[in-house]
Amino acid sequence: MKPGGKQRRPTVMLAAGGTGGHLFPAQATARALVARSVQVVLVTDRRGAGFGPDLPQVRTRRIAAGTPQRGGLAGKLRACFDLGLGYLQSRALVREIRPDAVVGFGGYPSVPPLLAASHLKVRTLLHEQNQVAGRANRFLAGRADVIATSFPAVVGMPEAAAPRLVLTGNPVRPAVAAVGRRPYPQPGPRDRLVLLVTGGSQGARAFDELVPEAVAALPEALRGRLSVVQQLRGRPRAEVEAVYRAADVPAILQPFFDDIPERLAAAHLLVCRTGASTIAELAAAGRPAILIPYPFAADDHQRGNAEAFAAAGGGWVMHQRDLTIASLSGRLAALLSDGAGLATAAAAARAFARDDAAERLADLVCGGGNGDGAVLRREEAA
Repeated sequence: MKPGGKQRRPTVMLAAGGTGGHLFPAQATARALVARSVQVVLVTDRRGAGFGPDLPQVRTRRIAAGTPQRGGLAGKLRACFDLGLGYLQSRALVREIRPDAVVGFGGYPSVPPLLAASHLKVRTLLHEQNQVAGRANRFLAGRADVIATSFPAVVGMPEAAAPRLVLTGNPVRPAVAAVGRRPYPQPGPRDRLVLLVTGGSQGARAFDELVPEAVAALPEALRGRLSVVQQLRGRPRAEVEAVYRAADVPAILQPFFDDIPERLAAAHLLVCRTGASTIAELAAAGRPAILIPYPFAADDHQRGNAEAFAAAGGGWVMHQRDLTIASLSGRLAALLSDGAGLATAAAAARAFARDDAAERLADLVCGGGNGDGAVLRREEAA
């Protein structure tokens, strides 16, 4: 309760960019806060779909935002204008909603609400999902009271922010976390094998071009045990179906999978990008992966994510610039032929997870977990 005010439910504003990498951890945190009787409001840009029917009690408010790093001069000017407009909209929202805390999950749409909250003396927190800090979070780091991280070491954070860093992990969706509570289905030498191929929210044309041919180049005995589930975005579906059909490998091809927890549960090995949410979900589910960082990611942050996960034993990094059909096929053949090795990597992936990340982050928001100086206290949220 604010000093001198009447008793009311604590309120937290979550600010996140419109992509899944920012929205998924925000959604998991929102769920943990709602369970503590905290009122939650999501602030995002026009791309953000909100949390949908799973969390109908969380209102979504939209502001203007832009990305200054993209486009020519006109695009940069437009982005700056949109960010300025978003700041004014955010000030109005903070005054209207009167949040006890504002939490930013990265992406430029998080910048206006965090700046507005800071200027209006509202407690601010940041959550950094990547091993290399994003530009928006680096910009906001000096204004945050607490900075939650997903990796033990984060590259790019200002030195002055070090005392305010708290390791929480990266929250994941409950359905994904549930996969990791089941044993990994270690394949025997004659068992069926499932390869899951995902390219992130935008897909990966490099995967569309290379993976089918790499699978087709596998030894016949291995192909006879294999089925593929692949996200396909950039290559005509008929072409890819023809490659798998000629290789006699059953394949499910879709532009997007809305049942990814079930797909993860059935998978023995993944080929995937290495965004923060992907790494967190691999760890939570306990699934080994061939990790191919997106080479054009800002500040090459996907490389840092991949290398940290691989160093823990959960996967194998292959860089796109060096990737060929032969090299990928050889790696697939070696891994898919070694069920015990896949199980060892699955266990290492699972050990990399922080299952209580959402609760840890909710603790910080509510004033526990080294979140000293909080306005919102857990006893108020009870």
